[in-house]
Formats: sequence, C-alpha cells, structure tokens
Amino acid sequence: MNKPSGSLIDRSLPGLAEAKIAPSLERRRLRTYTLMLIADGLMLHAAFIFAAYIYEGVWWQNRTMLAAQTILPLYFTIALYNSTYSGRALRDWIFGARQAVIAIIISAAMVNFIAFYMKANAEFSRVAVTLGLVLFLTALVWSRWAMIKLIGMFWGGRTRNFLVIDDEGPKFSLDTADVISAKKFGIDPTGHDPFMLDRLGKLLRNQDKVVVSCDRSRRLEWAFLLKSSGVHGEIVSEPAHDLGALGVHRYVDPARTTLVVSTGPLGLRGRVGKRAFDMVVASAGLLALSPVLLIVAAAIKLEDGGPVFFIQRRLGRGNQFFDMYKFRSMRVDNLDADGARSTGRSDDRITRIGAFIRRTSIDELPQILNVLRGEMSIVGPRPHALGSRANNKYFWEVDQQYWQRHCLKPGLTGLAQVRGHRGATEQEKDLTDRLQSDLEYVSRWSLLTDFIIVLKTIAVLRHDNAY
Repeated sequence: MNKPSGSLIDRSLPGLAEAKIAPSLERRRLRTYTLMLIADGLMLHAAFIFAAYIYEGVWWQNRTMLAAQTILPLYFTIALYNSTYSGRALRDWIFGARQAVIAIIISAAMVNFIAFYMKANAEFSRVAVTLGLVLFLTALVWSRWAMIKLIGMFWGGRTRNFLVIDDEGPKFSLDTADVISAKKFGIDPTGHDPFMLDRLGKLLRNQDKVVVSCDRSRRLEWAFLLKSSGVHGEIVSEPAHDLGALGVHRYVDPARTTLVVSTGPLGLRGRVGKRAFDMVVASAGLLALSPVLLIVAAAIKLEDGGPVFFIQRRLGRGNQFFDMYKFRSMRVDNLDADGARSTGRSDDRITRIGAFIRRTSIDELPQILNVLRGEMSIVGPRPHALGSRANNKYFWEVDQQYWQRHCLKPGLTGLAQVRGHRGATEQEKDLTDRLQSDLEYVSRWSLLTDFIIVLKTIAVLRHDNAY
C-alpha cells in the first residue's frame, strides 16, 4: 500500500492558549433587539393611553387602543425589514431613529388607507390617534439616543468584533479592532494543514469582520481561506478581478481600500432561523428517541463491557475541531480515533450490535447532543474524521475546495447523504460527489431545504452503503 501523500502532525502553537478569543457579541445584539421590540411595543401602548387621557379624560379608551393594536403588528413587520433593529441602529442613533420613524409613519398610513376603504375611520378618534403617534414618535427618537448612550456606558461602544490579521502587508488598523500577526500564530495561507486551519478558526471565532493585510502574492490564498471560514472577510488591496471581490470598502484613517471577498453563507436571520430549527428538531428528537437511545446504550454495554460512546475529533464550522459523539460500534481495541481506515463491508472490527446500529444509522443519534451544544446542525455537510482519505489521499488533497464546505456547521444529515453518497471513500469520485452536493447545499441553503432533507433522510436510514 502506498503511503498517504501527507502527514498529520499536531502543530498547535503554545501561544494560541494565550490568544484573546473575541467574546460573542451576536447574542448580546439579539438580546438588545428583543428588548428594543418589547420597549417599542410598550411605548406605543403607553403613548396611546396618555393620548386618550389627555383628549378624552380616560386612561384606556377602546377606540384609541384599537388603533394602537392595529398599527403595532404592521410597525413590527416593516421595522424588521427596514433595518430598524440592526447593527447599524446600535451604532448610529440617528439612523435607528429615522428607520423607526419611517416604519411607524408607513404603518399609520396603511391603517388609515385600509380603514378608509372599509369605512371604519369612524371607529378611531382622529385627535387621540394623531396625538398618540406624536407621543410615540417623540419616545422613539429619545429611546434610540438613550440606547446609544447606554451602549457606550456598559459596552464601551463596542457592538461588533473586528479583527485585523497582519501578514506583512500595508499597515492597517481600526479603532475598535484587535490586531494579530499571522507569523506569530503560524498562519500560512498557502498551506493546507488542518491544525493550522483549526488555529485560524479559533482566532476568527465570533468575529463580525476580518481584514487581512498581506503581500500581493498571497491575496488569492487569503481570499480562499476567508471564504472557507464563513466570515465577512476583506483584504487590503486595490480592486482585482481574479479575487472575486463581492464589494469594495474604503477607510479614511488610514487611507486604505479593501476588497470584500467573503460575507459568510448566512445572514443574521438565516442563522437565527437555522438555530431555532435545530433546537426544535433536536429537542423533539431527543425526547422521542430516548427509549431507543437507552436500549442501545444498554446493549453496547452488555455486549463487551466497554464504553457506550465513541468520541472522535472531527472538522467543524470554520475548519475548527470538535468532539463528535457516536454510539461505539467497534471493539474497544480496534477503535480508529483518526478515521484513517474506512469501514468496509464485513469489517472485522465491528461488534454484533455495532453492525445493526450502523446499518440503521442509529450509531449517529448521539450527535443530537452535538446539535444541542451548538457544534452541529440537524442538516449540513457531514463532518469527516481528520485522517479520512480517498484513493490514499487526504480529502483536501483531492480537491482544495474541500475546506469551503466547512463555512457552515456540519450536520446529522445532508444533501449528499439523501442522494446516496455514503459509505467508504475508496475512489476520489466518492469524495468529489459528496463535495459537489455539500457546496450546492451551502450556496442554496434555506429552511425549506433543511425540512425537505430531514423528510428524505427518514427514507434512507437503511441504505446499502450504510455499514
């Protein structure tokens, strides 16, 4: 047998443990958006309550409150689509106030237009409604100004994480950005070492924008790495067609131009929707399948007394490593931590219960725990073991686009699996077929696609290539 064309040696640098990993600001922003939604709803009701009291002398006037409750859902719908609740609104109170004012004016106009054609205008008190809108507009503008002050007070004005990677390119810095040296952390964009990519993935974790300053000769490689990492990435450069730039960003101090080469496959709404889908399906699945999980765990333990779970390091989102859970299907003394040997038919390492749970894909069910931990999704590219090979080559040596499949979280199931691309990867085509499906899924993701793949997965749990 030929030796594999590469070698896997852990080249992790001791300094990485001391690196400043950016805190997650996305959850902070989401909580703030939620509080803004609640506050706007309360302010609208309060404004109309005071308007009714000022004009009619009662705190709760049904006609006035009917108008408020009709306007509110329209306001929220328009506000969610015109960036009233957005990152920019957290940084620029004038922008946030303007978008909120636009949303409420459009909402009120729509209600008035509908009421006119339904001849329901008489149901509303025009003076009270107008006064309520004026009070609400005043409260909106004040609340956006106050929010910026509070963000400056408690967060230091930081609502996004920026990272600048200095790879010996033009000098570049941002006021709120962290700056790291690619050389210090052993980041070489021309290499395809999974341990180096894991280091880079950890450094990019939670970053909202990454700007790389490098030599002209290394821009293509950095563009590829940023696209594979699933982050918003920019390269300090003059426009160049062969980088496939998605846009141009100009900075004043210092005077530099960057090319936007990646934005990540999912926006905020997409990430929130996909995570919500994962949590609902994983929680329901864990509850429904708990008897099966307990029976299988007991059967594995009774067969040879070994551990129930097999925990293996896999490549996940942003090319970072994570520990994936499976039911142990092999004998304890034959476990393959790196996945260097693909499982074949009649594999002598597999136990009796292991053969059954592999044929029925039950061995994959503990990955529900990885989904709940946020390391995996219900649907996504399947995570591969680090030592996996096709035609005696590591997967990334077969096709360098392999790294781009990791811009999304890996999944319990995926488009490749429902298309029948499962089992051992003996030939390079076995990998490229899966890679093509994975990249197609990444480029065309939608919640509907995830739902359809989940339904199709049920039909292929028992498959000829599952062994």
